[in-house]
Amino acid sequence: MDKIYDSSKNERNVDVQKVAIIGCGFVGSSAAFALMESGMFSEIVLIDADHNKADGEAIDISHGVPFVKPMKIYAGTYDDIVDAAVIVITAGAAQKPGETRLDLVKKNVGIFKSIIPEIKSRNCEGVILVVANPVDILTYVAQKLSGFPENRVIGSGTVLDTARLKSRLGDHLNVDSRSVHAFIIGEHGDSELAAWSSATVSGVPLSTFCEMRGHFNHEESEANIQEMVKNSAYEIIEKKHATYYGIAMAVRRICAAIIGDEKAILPVSSTMKGEYGIYGISLSMPAIVGENGVEEKIPISLDEDEIAKLKESAEQLKKIAGELDL
Repeated sequence: MDKIYDSSKNERNVDVQKVAIIGCGFVGSSAAFALMESGMFSEIVLIDADHNKADGEAIDISHGVPFVKPMKIYAGTYDDIVDAAVIVITAGAAQKPGETRLDLVKKNVGIFKSIIPEIKSRNCEGVILVVANPVDILTYVAQKLSGFPENRVIGSGTVLDTARLKSRLGDHLNVDSRSVHAFIIGEHGDSELAAWSSATVSGVPLSTFCEMRGHFNHEESEANIQEMVKNSAYEIIEKKHATYYGIAMAVRRICAAIIGDEKAILPVSSTMKGEYGIYGISLSMPAIVGENGVEEKIPISLDEDEIAKLKESAEQLKKIAGELDL
């Protein structure tokens, strides 16, 4: 087993080639497929309350292994997650048409109360990656119930929202979206906001680049693009009842940053410790992500209006978190 080490050089009992996925619905199975195709793991264990569902997904996905690299994919139990480097939690009730992510709180907190103690009781030392919604609240719940160090409990946060923003801006400016450097921050939900004041296209301020491309009505364009990004999931759910491919790729990206100790800057959800005057709740801000989870948050430039909106987003989440029986 290949082990990884923490920053103090104390060995952690985790296998960098192993990932566990808890929850085998659309998101969990799509994430498992994306990770299989990536080839970054040699072992993928799937866990679901319906063991047959997990077994069926494992068998189906494993039939693609001959086209990538050798790996073991199987349905397991919580005993199989002990040495996993990353424990991905997608289990939870699905968001229905017309329902907000925050509407899912009580149902999914109840589900987490059955999952997290199973992880805690086995003294797992990997990174917990929460994907189920509402992801910020559930990341907070997972940290509180597990007792894990805060850096090792992260949520997929606004990694997908940020990808959606880059995609929209790339289309708007007719440039490769990978050259767009901009973040969605705050809640993964209705109070999220685009950090326009720090956005660039390959180092060129966004407004300057827009004018280079013949776009001058910045405020209207920004408002329209942010609204489209915020409503992307609702649009998809209305049309096909669930979103799963985009988030599966976000899971793949975050896992790659952890497994490769990339020190990648990603807007994952993690506990705020006073940044921008926000304490005691998980929400998304750009952070350095490596083998130990979140290493450090990146203090991107925000104007006064953006800071105010970020604090409003945090207050909404804190109010909900304060009503939970943990």
